[in-house]
Amino acid sequence: MMRTSPRALFRALLVLAAGGALLACSRSAPPAATATDATPYAAVARGRIAIEGGLLALTMPREGTLASVDAHEGDRVKRGQVLAVLDTHPAELAVQAAQADVEQAKAQVQLADAKQAGARQRAERLTAAAAAGAGDGQSADDARDASAQARAERDAAQAAVDLAEQKLASAKYELAQRTLRAPVNATVVSVTAQPGASVSPSSGTVFTLLPDKPRIVRAELNESFVGAIKPGMAAQVVANDDAENGHWNAHVLRIGQVYGPATLENDPQIRANARTVECVLAFDQAQPQLRIGQRVIVRFLQAR
Repeated sequence: MMRTSPRALFRALLVLAAGGALLACSRSAPPAATATDATPYAAVARGRIAIEGGLLALTMPREGTLASVDAHEGDRVKRGQVLAVLDTHPAELAVQAAQADVEQAKAQVQLADAKQAGARQRAERLTAAAAAGAGDGQSADDARDASAQARAERDAAQAAVDLAEQKLASAKYELAQRTLRAPVNATVVSVTAQPGASVSPSSGTVFTLLPDKPRIVRAELNESFVGAIKPGMAAQVVANDDAENGHWNAHVLRIGQVYGPATLENDPQIRANARTVECVLAFDQAQPQLRIGQRVIVRFLQAR
């Protein structure tokens, strides 16, 4: 028989012991967790705080010189509140002139009324006299024609009144356009003009308003996760710094139908190649402390 050296026997025992230990570990260790088991999130996306419709950019509706600016940055304004007023002197003169035209036209109507009443009365008397054989039939006809002419002149005078009143309404409208008012309840974000400045509708935004509307999140959902996200799905909105108090519950309102670039991605290479769909989320509770444009992370929760 072939003799086995002590060194070879010791090596064989080491191999058998290591194999037994590996077998025991493989039987007692739990299976590795899958990606689905490790996270409760169906997808994660970058987002930005916004409001429906965005900020309101207001320009002065007419050209002129600003006489006053009645709202300033940070002010809360109500719907219909005056924000700024142009120099109203030219518009006020136009209103006064239109008002004078109306008064003159109404005076012409009163004169036409008196003339028509006299012509009608004369025509009635001459017609009655001609019927009784005490008057000339031609004179009665002439009187009736004069009465009809007076009635037509009265109608023309009334039309002049209507036209003058339309011009007055137009002049008052132009006067009102010299005043800029807040269209909704809002907060003034910025003011870019001051009294004495020349402004016009084409000169740019004078006031930027933040309407009193609930905050929403506009998230950029990667195209690979579009099929996994549905309206109504719950989500968590997290501040970029992941602060302790920077977590808010939300739900999906709608998912866009158009692909676009990833504008919120920091890596320029990923931003150039990624395609995303806009996903709009609403907070379960109002979060007025969040600032428009603030960047957040959206974690879409797995449906249970």
